[in-house]
Amino acid sequence: MTEKTNSKHSTPVIKLNQPNDSYKFRPLPAPTGNYPYHLNLANVVQPASIQKLVFHMVGDTGSVRNPNFQREVVEEMVSQFEDAQTPADIPQFLFHLGDVVYHHGEADRYYTQFFNPYRHYPAPVFAIAGNHDTDVNPESEPQYQTLDAFKAVFCAAGKQTVPFSGDVNWQSNIQPNIYWTLQTPLANIIGLHSNVPKFGVITDEQRAWFIEELKIAGAQRPDKALIICIHHAPYSADVNHGASLAMIGFLQAAFEETGVRPDIVFSGHVHNYQRFSKRYADGKVIPFIVAGSGGFDELHAVASVDDERFTAESVLFKDVKLEKYCDDRHGFLKITLERTGEGLTLSGQYYSLPHKVGEIKEPASLDDEFSVLIA
Repeated sequence: MTEKTNSKHSTPVIKLNQPNDSYKFRPLPAPTGNYPYHLNLANVVQPASIQKLVFHMVGDTGSVRNPNFQREVVEEMVSQFEDAQTPADIPQFLFHLGDVVYHHGEADRYYTQFFNPYRHYPAPVFAIAGNHDTDVNPESEPQYQTLDAFKAVFCAAGKQTVPFSGDVNWQSNIQPNIYWTLQTPLANIIGLHSNVPKFGVITDEQRAWFIEELKIAGAQRPDKALIICIHHAPYSADVNHGASLAMIGFLQAAFEETGVRPDIVFSGHVHNYQRFSKRYADGKVIPFIVAGSGGFDELHAVASVDDERFTAESVLFKDVKLEKYCDDRHGFLKITLERTGEGLTLSGQYYSLPHKVGEIKEPASLDDEFSVLIA
């Protein structure tokens, strides 16, 4: 884990002089399922326990130049199945935070960047699409529509072998839409779609859906945690993207309109690990986690305070603090929800992997831990 020093920012930053790339926005395909786009976990895998739920979470796993990084991340996640002490400790699924493949969501990229590396992952994989999954290569032959391949892998109408999965014979998942909610015994996990532009775009139609989802999920607390997943990171201190003011504004406006705030927010897009805390006026603290270090070759460093390309001056960063980060190693999250006599708790563990030196492989390091009491 890279510790914060005086030379690094300890709050989110804004990247200055960033060109407007809103022209990259892509209209979304039609839903596969019916409104309100809910998927019950039991329709895919039977939970091992109604008192405990364990799952993995990772983003930005595609790899163009060096497949070793993503392969090692998967190997470490698979080892946690083998090391589980009880059935309830076995991860039930992986929730992918977007950018499964690079750079334009093409079907012929899925074998090397997803199917082959994940062939031995023994649980279902759910996903939200990232900007690269959503983009379209105008020079591609054959031509295709935005998210065609992603839908075939994750949003099929029924379980079936994905035609371009090669010798892996990957079975498609049955998510009802590009944005959707996974319902589990201990949590409602709302997956948003933030499109292609660098800082994200949410359509009016999706916003209206999200408002209703917040109300529904909020009414089920404290029996269920409310988790939000969005690819574009609202808060970030990295040198490639910085924070997304658009996503901060979108989420905060929705929270204020509904009077419902989540227990935690996860995102990818930025190729590192960062854990922020946002303290609200009523004293509630919400973690905002960036976990985009799942395999893409290039990692993104946290910005130095003397880097003139960035500023930390924004009213939107009030009471937001960067608690921990890891910007020089790939890794993944293991999330645990557990109900005890004291209530429902969400805890997270971030594991990072050293790059191999020769043939000696070091084990993954537990670099960060956090816990949220669902109230």
